[in-house]
Amino acid sequence: MNKEDKTYFPSINNIRVAADTIKKVSAVTPLGPSLRYSKQYNANIFLKREDLQQVRSYKIRGAFNKISSLTIEESQKGVVCASAGNHAQGVALSCKLLKIKGTIYMPAPTPNQKVQQVKMFGEDFIDIKLIGDTFDDAYHKAMLECEQLKKTFIHPFNDEKVIEGQATIGLEILEQTTAPIDYVFIAVGGGGLASGLSTVFKIVSPHTKIIGVEPEGAPSMSVSIKNNRNTELDHIEKFIDGAAVKRVGDLTFSICKENLHDMITVPEGKVCETILELYNKDAIVVEPAGALSISALDFYTEAIKGKNVVCVVSGSNNDITRTSEIKERALLYANLKHYFIVKFPQRAGALKEFVVDILGENDDITYFQYAKKTNRENGSAVVGIQLKSSKDLAPLITKMKRHNFYGDYLNDKPDLFQFLV
Repeated sequence: MNKEDKTYFPSINNIRVAADTIKKVSAVTPLGPSLRYSKQYNANIFLKREDLQQVRSYKIRGAFNKISSLTIEESQKGVVCASAGNHAQGVALSCKLLKIKGTIYMPAPTPNQKVQQVKMFGEDFIDIKLIGDTFDDAYHKAMLECEQLKKTFIHPFNDEKVIEGQATIGLEILEQTTAPIDYVFIAVGGGGLASGLSTVFKIVSPHTKIIGVEPEGAPSMSVSIKNNRNTELDHIEKFIDGAAVKRVGDLTFSICKENLHDMITVPEGKVCETILELYNKDAIVVEPAGALSISALDFYTEAIKGKNVVCVVSGSNNDITRTSEIKERALLYANLKHYFIVKFPQRAGALKEFVVDILGENDDITYFQYAKKTNRENGSAVVGIQLKSSKDLAPLITKMKRHNFYGDYLNDKPDLFQFLV
């Protein structure tokens, strides 16, 4: 800690101590080449598989390191966290292994699958409290308990010991390869992982460029660095829940603005494409945040040619019930899924004419909702059409207009489109 500006930067000695501390619980995850991505990008692409941790994410590193650092008095009083995701699982397992009582606040709408995972890891050492409708509701209750009962709050990212725990991934990567690493791509939510890992590389491998990757709908670190101050966003898209925060940590912001070579944002639809590709082609299951680093490669294709590149796959706690939404978003991003208001003439055979004469041979109707007839001549329907190629869209619209079926195009009308997707 710099006493003048109060800026904290992790020391390499503290990070090495953290590595020794967490080896009791954290696996040394594989750093392996991806033949498919290496060929696709004409580079040497390696995946750091943090999705293979026991709790299926890197969060166990920071949580265990923080809770291990508590004094006897602090341990006896217990710990508290607020999380509906990977951090909760890391805290739960840490509490069980260290035999410390913990209370985990989660929003009431948290899927039961996630609640049960946290219970499994924490067993009798944790209490789960489902509070409010949002994370903010749960967070405020958690902080209130800490204040009233003098318990320690285990922050998911804005904490020195948490940052040092996450930083151990950087040490592992450097120990697992002798080749010089040109780029590391890493997901950024609150910034704990990016802060720790970037510090390690700045000290040990300063030529390596660390690229932070955020969801397009939640660019809190990007906006903060651009503004040169930690900036809270008014609204975020929460789909990539493991990396969607309105405000990054003060500690993590101060580190990332100094250490990161670049911050980029990736559309949620591109992330969904990556999730499906990893599952279908590599048999790898990742959560949306876990796919961010790989998704970013598309936006760095020229820079990484011929380079040694590491993508940190941060987690795999994906909810199978989200699969249909992931597929939908991927198709929309690829410009293959389109929604229209179609005006059908009120006569026999109109639907057959639309299918036979308007749709292409490989086009598929995936959504059809007929609206109440509004006049004698036409009745409208909302129709979703999946195309074989994005190039088929313009000819389809031309044919719809020529035959008087065209009513409106909905993909570019967010106020209406939100009711469909």
